[in-house]
Amino acid sequence: MCGITGIYTYNEVDSFHKNISLSVNSLKQRGPNASGVFRHKNISIGHTRLSIIDTSDNANQPLFDLDNNYAIVFNGEFYNYKEYRKILETKSYQFKTNSDTEVLLYMYLEFGVDFLEKINGCFSIAILDKNKEELILARDRYGIKPLYVYTDAEKLIFASEMKAIMAYNIEKNINHDSLLLYFQLNYIPGASSIFNNIFRLTPGTYIKINNKGVSKNIYYKIPYTRNYTNISYKDAKTKLKDLIYNSVEQRLVADVPLGTFLSGGVDSSIITGIASEFKSNINSFSVGYKDEPYFDETDYALEVAKKFGTNHHSFKLSNNDLYDNLFNILNYIDEPFADSSAIPVYILSKLTKQHVTVALSGDGADEIFSGYNKHMAHFNANNNLFSNLLLKGIYPITKKLPEGRNSNFANKIRQVNKYVAGLKLSEKERYWFWASLYSNKNAHSLFTDNYKFNKASKYINELTENIDSKDFNDILLSDVNMVLQNDMLTKVDLMSMANGLEVRTPFLDHNIVDFAFSLPSKYKINGKMKKRILQDSFKDFLPKRIYNRPKHGFEVPLLKWFQTELFSLINDDLLNIDFIKSQNIFNYTEIERLKQKLFSKNPQDIHAQIWALIVFQVWWKKYICL
Repeated sequence: MCGITGIYTYNEVDSFHKNISLSVNSLKQRGPNASGVFRHKNISIGHTRLSIIDTSDNANQPLFDLDNNYAIVFNGEFYNYKEYRKILETKSYQFKTNSDTEVLLYMYLEFGVDFLEKINGCFSIAILDKNKEELILARDRYGIKPLYVYTDAEKLIFASEMKAIMAYNIEKNINHDSLLLYFQLNYIPGASSIFNNIFRLTPGTYIKINNKGVSKNIYYKIPYTRNYTNISYKDAKTKLKDLIYNSVEQRLVADVPLGTFLSGGVDSSIITGIASEFKSNINSFSVGYKDEPYFDETDYALEVAKKFGTNHHSFKLSNNDLYDNLFNILNYIDEPFADSSAIPVYILSKLTKQHVTVALSGDGADEIFSGYNKHMAHFNANNNLFSNLLLKGIYPITKKLPEGRNSNFANKIRQVNKYVAGLKLSEKERYWFWASLYSNKNAHSLFTDNYKFNKASKYINELTENIDSKDFNDILLSDVNMVLQNDMLTKVDLMSMANGLEVRTPFLDHNIVDFAFSLPSKYKINGKMKKRILQDSFKDFLPKRIYNRPKHGFEVPLLKWFQTELFSLINDDLLNIDFIKSQNIFNYTEIERLKQKLFSKNPQDIHAQIWALIVFQVWWKKYICL
């Protein structure tokens, strides 16, 4: 895909506009093939291009209409563009390229902002109207493509990444509430960012900027009403299968080499299997661990690849391979983001890019069909009274046992203890507790007294507002709006675009998502199975061993690094008492408690909290402590 940036000033102050070249340059990894800038009076727009459809220079951006009245910069893919090109040609529009971007521009001319509802794809878009001196900014329905916006009294700036906004030499004031939430979740949820004056444009939203000011409008929301369709389970499986086939077929359109990510889980296996029916000998890619057999899943991926006859590439990484890429990742992150599975995603993207420019992934299925282990926990909390009583009974024993993620036994103990602790909470509190890696109490104690949190509880209430009934789809909707948008999609976009690789997500076709939320939750989860309808729809399609296999995350051996290679960095540098005190952010007593826990015999989940601190400290040194 690409990178976009731009600025709208409320007067023609040249000092603001001159930084757009620096902004474009900061996005060059997203778009290594071409770049361009255009300015009209008080509006400037810029673009870096990763050429996917119509790779000729004619399709470089900013791209203009034939009369030179409009300009567009576009990051994303418009999968049904050929359909609308035909419609526009009947209305006498003339095209100078074969790109989807030009179709988007003429759709705006023909349909106005209603064109957004017709797009099947992922995108962040900026369209400049020279006659009206107006700018339109829009983001796709689910936030697959990022769009940050900065505002103050003099200007509005937008960009695909935070670093491209900071290139305009803005004032940087940390949002305390965002920082608190970051340390609870290891990412920042919602529309807020790490800075007070920067926000993420909400998915399914567009804004219009002109001399009258800025207006914000919603063009899409998931149509979730709890009034479910009467479709039978059998017919629902048939329809779902048809929708997924159609989505995959649309996302195989490209003028460059293409492949699939294949983890060996249900979701990526379905996507790979369908893609192989449309493209024989398609490339598939998986990553596993030489030194960590507990985390390695490449044998599942190989079994799927053999069944579907893909040209499979399996990358077996050592702990040194992971570590060697660690600081490249930390250097690329421009807003604190501490989901450690970003490390293998970065390496998988880097190695995949050596063979193809586009990869299809299985992202989104867990959130819309109920695929996480925590989903079964939520289901059992409300429905499995006997199991709940049993686990409560053994809790006095399990809470004394070592917890962790590096072995099956320690991980089970961790899960049991967190599950029982969550049973004591209300539905909303339980959701937040199970989504968090750091308790609310401990997260507050991490900071000095001068850090005040005014809106964090308000943000948490907003993020969990959908959870107000016993309907399990409430949980899934919250996961789409919080986890999917701000963790999973952010991770994939950052790590793939850092390597100039485009990742497409067939499960996030809006026809699939809308259909999924029209189905009762019993079609998705029961006491025995997660992702029930998805798995049953493809039961005879996948290898038998893949059906209903346990969920396994993209874990990395952080704890070992912290106790070995990264020990000095943690102890003598990033979490050194002098550095901590100079920042005047963190309570050193809590930092010391975390460090003692890290090097104890029972570190529990402490590696996630230490990793969040490391990511923040590296970010602070690069962007704040200049």
